[in-house]
Amino acid sequence: MRRDLADLAAFVAVARLGSFARAAAELGVTRSALSHGLRGLEARLGVRILNRTTRSVGLTEAGQRLYERLSPTFVEVVSALEEVDTFRERPSGLIRLNVSRLGAATVIGPRLASFVRTYPDVQLEITVDDALVDIVGDRYDAGIRYGERVEKDMVGVRVSPDQSQIVVGSPAYFATRSRPTTPRDLINHACIGFRFASSGALYRWEFEKDGETVQYTPAGAPILSDLELTLRAALDGVGLAFSGAAVLAPYLRDGALIQVLEDWCPPFPGFYLYYPNRRHVSAALRALIETLRVDGA
Repeated sequence: MRRDLADLAAFVAVARLGSFARAAAELGVTRSALSHGLRGLEARLGVRILNRTTRSVGLTEAGQRLYERLSPTFVEVVSALEEVDTFRERPSGLIRLNVSRLGAATVIGPRLASFVRTYPDVQLEITVDDALVDIVGDRYDAGIRYGERVEKDMVGVRVSPDQSQIVVGSPAYFATRSRPTTPRDLINHACIGFRFASSGALYRWEFEKDGETVQYTPAGAPILSDLELTLRAALDGVGLAFSGAAVLAPYLRDGALIQVLEDWCPPFPGFYLYYPNRRHVSAALRALIETLRVDGA
């Protein structure tokens, strides 16, 4: 009976993910062990439930019917186990997070060591990705993005103060250039572009003042897809950069960078940790939320 339950759980994972490799990674077993267990399950059932090829795996008609009956049951089992998990004195288990690059730098980075020391039985797996992923479909427990980018059907917890995107340049750059006073002056400057690797979209610089909104698409300087390289280019005088004030603050304090267009860069709601509103919050995720939550959130 115990063997059947383990193999049925493996079958549900393969059917849901459509991949032996991904299912094996999620279950923490080897792909060969997973395949062997499911062949044994088919032998005991006396019917084929999976169609395998060298490149893909799919469900037979019998497998589809079995998956439709089993899937809701296993969802309830997982939910019940997570609910019991809240009674643990010491949170434990795996938390999978998908975080934007700026979110990783400003929210996770400063508090990672403290969380790991406080909750040694919790394993964090953090994927840094600027794309807006489907955290449910990709099996993440939670994500961290700017509040304005979080879907309305998610539960959001504020994990940073207000943020702002600012324009900066190096003293060497401004030694030969006048400082812009309005966003329209940027056409006369080298502005370092940022292209999202996931979507291929070029990031537009957005400004606001006294109810007026201005957008500018950078031109006349390199277009990059890495924030650290963008910062390095700005420090070296290649051009102006547009990035998070929290990341740039140390360089502004020591004079390595100079901020311009301050009155066109108002603050906006910061980062939120978000998760599906139908999901029961495990003790481990609750501990992370309480660690990252900002005062008053």
